[in-house]
Amino acid sequence: MEKEIDAFISYLHSIKNASYNTELSYHRDLNKFRKYMEARGIVGVDQIKEENLSDYIASLECQQLKAATISRNIASIKAFYQYLYKEGLVHENFGNRLRAPRVEKKLPDVITMEETVALLMQPTANTPKEIRDRSMLSLLYATGIRVTELMTLKLGDVDLQEHCLVCRDGERTRRIPFDSETGALLELYLKSSRPALVQESQEETLFVNCSGNPMSRQGFWKLIKNYARQAGIQSEITLQTLRHSLAVHMVQKEQI
Repeated sequence: MEKEIDAFISYLHSIKNASYNTELSYHRDLNKFRKYMEARGIVGVDQIKEENLSDYIASLECQQLKAATISRNIASIKAFYQYLYKEGLVHENFGNRLRAPRVEKKLPDVITMEETVALLMQPTANTPKEIRDRSMLSLLYATGIRVTELMTLKLGDVDLQEHCLVCRDGERTRRIPFDSETGALLELYLKSSRPALVQESQEETLFVNCSGNPMSRQGFWKLIKNYARQAGIQSEITLQTLRHSLAVHMVQKEQI
């Protein structure tokens, strides 16, 4: 069986142009599969019966492996069997009958509304940087846009008179309203903070870093972690956590 596995990996590399990590994953899964079969006296692919495959999957489940790990092993076996059947090395594709276990999707953690408010209040708006940070967090909370969208906003995307911003996602354009408090913070940022940060007058990105260049996701993530620590938030917080929390809180506010 080792020869067939090596031939399959070579096929993935030369014909399918698979990545190194993909080849490595398939090779690891199939070698584990091969050792299981050989331990039971099954050394050739033509000797494997459908019940042998079922027994192998059951053995993975008995090891209490994660559903995602079992699913990956099943995917490896199915791809291997598809190759074997195509090459005429087996007369029946038993792999097609394997069913992956259901993988339960874990919802992102949510920080409480009180923790979120504490996070938003950390920038005191006493310096150009803190004014920027306060307006960024307020805009993110008020609109629920993605961090990437926040980072790529241009000056022309903000309408302070109408209290809304324009978000472009490919060919789709959305106009998203924000509250007057957020509008006041943005106005303060544009009048007093941004001019102190921007070095190039031609810069069109709305939020810039302390060097006057466009703010990056990494830079935003660092300031979020810093403010979360200052707010005394104990739970782990990520950009996904923050976005999910903001979405939940927006729904909660609509229900009040």
